[in-house]
Formats: sequence, C-alpha cells, structure tokens
Amino acid sequence: MKTMKKIRNDELDPAIIDWPVYMRRAIDLAGNSINASPNPRVGCVLVMNQEIVGEGWHVAAGEAHAEVMALHQAGDKAKSSIAFVSLEPCSHTGRTGPCSDALIAAGVSQVVIACIDPNPEVAGSGVEKLLEAGIAVTQLTDFESLGRAVTPGYFKRREQGVPYVRCKLAMSLDGRTALANGESKWITGPASRSDVQSLRAASSAVITGIETVLADDPSLNVRSDELNLHQEDLARNKLALSKQPLRVILDSQLRTPAGSKILALPGEVKIFSIGPLQGAKNPASNVEYLEAAASGKRVSLHCVLESLASDFDCTEVLVEAGATLSTAFIRAGLVDELIIYIAPKLLGSDARSLLNIAGIESMSDSLDFEITDLRQVDSDIRVVLKPI
Repeated sequence: MKTMKKIRNDELDPAIIDWPVYMRRAIDLAGNSINASPNPRVGCVLVMNQEIVGEGWHVAAGEAHAEVMALHQAGDKAKSSIAFVSLEPCSHTGRTGPCSDALIAAGVSQVVIACIDPNPEVAGSGVEKLLEAGIAVTQLTDFESLGRAVTPGYFKRREQGVPYVRCKLAMSLDGRTALANGESKWITGPASRSDVQSLRAASSAVITGIETVLADDPSLNVRSDELNLHQEDLARNKLALSKQPLRVILDSQLRTPAGSKILALPGEVKIFSIGPLQGAKNPASNVEYLEAAASGKRVSLHCVLESLASDFDCTEVLVEAGATLSTAFIRAGLVDELIIYIAPKLLGSDARSLLNIAGIESMSDSLDFEITDLRQVDSDIRVVLKPI
C-alpha cells in the first residue's frame, strides 16, 4: 500500500516548487474563521495547472468544511486538481460528512496537507482513506507549525486535555491598571477595546474571578457592533458570532450577586466553586453552578480548564481578570499567551499594579517571555508574549 510522503521545502523539485505558495494561502484562509470551536480552523485551496480554481475555509461549527466549500466553488474544475489543506481531511461523520470522501468523489489527483489531525476519530485515517482511493498524499512538513498555530486550541485540547489560554491585561506606561480608588475606565482607547472584542469572539470561554465581578460588574460578552469588521466579514461569520462564549466565574465561596450583569445577558454562565453547592440557587436558566477541586482555599485552575475542555469542548479561552487571578494563572504555568495593551499615560506609584507577583529575589527567578507580536493600536501599544 502507498504511504504518505513527507517533504521539506528545500526538497521540492522544480515541478512543484510553487506548492508552498498554495499551502500558505490555505493556512491564511483558515485564519478567516473567527471561531470554529469545537472544530479546528481549516483552509483549502484547489489548484489546476498552477491556477487556483477553488478556495474555502471552515467558517463555524455546523457550516461546510473548508474542502467542501472549495469543491463547491471549483465545480467541474475540481476534477484532477491538487488540494492543499491546512489539516488532514476528516474521515468521520459529524454534523457534516467526511471531507476525505468529498475529495475522492470530486476526483482530485493529489492532496497536500500541513499537519495530521490529532482527533482520535481521524488521526491518519483521512490520509489512509485517500491513499486507498489511489490519491497521492504529501505532507509539507515545514508548514506543520503554521498549520497548528492557526488553530492552537484545537491541538491543545486534543493533545493535552485543556484549552489554549490567553490572558489579557491593560496598563499604563508605568504598569498600573487602575487608580488607588479603583477607577479604571478607560485606560486604553476605543481601538484597543474593539480588539479585545475580537479576542472574546475567538474564544470558547471568557474567565474572570469573583473579585472582578464584585468590583466592576463586567458584562464580558461579545458585542458585534464593536468589532472592527467589514459588513462582509460580519455576514460571513454570522453563525460564529450568534453564540456567545461561555462566561466563567471562579467563585470559591459563592458570592456572585444575583443581579450581576454577567448573569443577565444572553449566553451560558458557569460558576465554579469549591462547594458544597447545596445552597446555591441558579438565578437564571442560563446559569450553572459547578463544583471544582480545591487548591488551598481557591478553585483549582487546572481542574477548571480540564472541565472546560472535556465537558464543554472549549478550545481557546480568554482570562479577563484582576491582578490576583491573572497572577495565579501565570504562576501556575497555565497561560499560553499574554496579551498586554499599553496606554500612553502615567497613573503614578500609588495606583494599582498590573500583577501581584512577589518573592522574586534574583534575576534567575524572573518569569521570562518572548515577544511574538508588537503593534500599535491607534494610540495604544499591544504586545503579545509567550512564556519561555
């Protein structure tokens, strides 16, 4: 039986030297999806005689997969074309049929992928099905990291049993988040707040702590009118944006007020406590109290993440909390990406600090990060960092 070929870019012969161009396009298309959770973001490009004849991406769970969208666009031109897909075509039936079957039925000549699907229901079986049908399959190994990076939460949930965690913070130039009296609206400008809306829209869940609920009474919902998107993009992602991310409150002692904004808005709310929950009364049908393992006197953060992945299929979550909870996530090594918005203002030494990290007595004990993205957002600066 034939096997899948694995090729690096420097091993490509002249006849297929343009393959990386099409694979990069497929990965870029995958990024068009705001939120496909619990499915992966996937892009597909169909090429015939060095011409793109069809393109597609998985817009949202329940919508057509990338391969099916591309095949539909290509029509009869799909026959004998080469399919470039950012992730191995699926081989099982979920809300839609197997993409491997669709590619076989369309008569594509070859399939080129960036990475294997970690889903146990696929995990190479999509490649096997294509090979059994006489379709050559090649993996461009240099694109594996990019294929994974476009949908990091999907891979992390499948491989590690927890979602990909982003922690969002906003501060002044001197590292302050609020005045001494607690006033914090608004440190950053409207463009940064719109950018945060995009982070929420990409997330399966938004996590906060009870202290933030009590102090700020936040909504933590996605407001589509505040997203900096063209009407075409809004329409294309209508299904993904129609469902609010889970709003998650870590509330060890069940102190969430029944009248909190976070409970009253559309969308599901999960309140994790260390119990017992016998006295807890759900203030609304969309609110559910859940018991989590304890870590000292607080909810176990790792337990919460495991529950969000296994019980609610969460792939990417956003932590929007105060200094104490944000520090706890960072200290526990649970943050995959730290996103800090820096406003061009000074709040002074008596203002509240960004984090509550104490006990560092030497440079060797510092928590180190690498900057993966740095850009200006109107008058603010956004820095994206990953722990080293």
